[in-house]
Amino acid sequence: MSESLEAIKSAVRNLKAYSLSPHRASIKLNQNENPWDVTPAIKAETLRRLENRKWSRYPDFISTGLHARLAEFATWTDDGVIAGNGSNELIQALLMVTISERKRVLIAEPTFALYRQVTTVLGGRVVSVPLSSEFKFDVETLLKVTEISNIDVVILCSPNNPTGCVITDEDLRRLLRVAPGLVVIDEAYHEFAEHSVVPLLKEFKNLVVLRTFSKAMGLAGLRVGYLLAAPELVTEIRKAVLPYNLNAISQTAAEVSVELYEAELLPIVKKLISERDRLFNEIGAIEAFVPVRSFANFMIIKTKILPKTIFNELIQRDILIRDVSSYPMLSEYFRVSVGTPEENDRLIAALREL
Repeated sequence: MSESLEAIKSAVRNLKAYSLSPHRASIKLNQNENPWDVTPAIKAETLRRLENRKWSRYPDFISTGLHARLAEFATWTDDGVIAGNGSNELIQALLMVTISERKRVLIAEPTFALYRQVTTVLGGRVVSVPLSSEFKFDVETLLKVTEISNIDVVILCSPNNPTGCVITDEDLRRLLRVAPGLVVIDEAYHEFAEHSVVPLLKEFKNLVVLRTFSKAMGLAGLRVGYLLAAPELVTEIRKAVLPYNLNAISQTAAEVSVELYEAELLPIVKKLISERDRLFNEIGAIEAFVPVRSFANFMIIKTKILPKTIFNELIQRDILIRDVSSYPMLSEYFRVSVGTPEENDRLIAALREL
């Protein structure tokens, strides 16, 4: 090992970087994106508001206008909101202000790999509880581990990526009552579950909620996310957020999107929910595949064929999916995002061929 690398933490050197397959296809079902673009009305209004804005000037230091819109949209308080460059930035900021050497973060795996990665980079320790054999949260074990293992932060993705399971409000209340530190719910996909844990913020000061515009809102290309928590927590978390973290175009598009959500975006969410249920039923009727019920805009599918083979065969048919067989518990699974009806038809036909 070169002398320069000795400056890097050994835990970081042992990590595998978060990455994605470089493959490309015209039917892209690998990143849980919204297959429909934001509507012309949202684009037109965003561009109208930006028309006279000087690009030579910084965006708002704190995007107070967007925070006000987000607070109203989420039914929370303005001073309990942080907008970020995607929810990933806010995951990092939250862990930066809570995690140091020997601090413990509890996660339920398989889940979003970034929780483990950021915790490890910061010198913290990850404590992992497996999902149940039905890919549901093992709440009793989570409660037990939280009570006896000096857990500083609990992070649960609900609906969970990549399995699509959710934690109930009552189970979350139980966890919040016993947790000595923060409980973070990453609800990046909550629109597809038609449920949010945000009302529990009024009951529990140790709850933090993360959301994104990259999925249901269709703004993945503009990188917008937001965090909701008690104002005193937000004051501290904001200290780890970089100045001018959200550019003016993204701020404006996000404001317009929440203002026009019910008219322009909610109908698309409803279509995706309908397509998800159709995809589950159609794939479930194919002998070699067993899909897992999901409350998100994706699902994992158990296969009698090697997942890598499925991935390669679908790439040959110009369809890109996610091979998740390297995740804990998922050696026999691949994941598909819900596409448009035409894309889903192509996927179903290809799986029938296989």
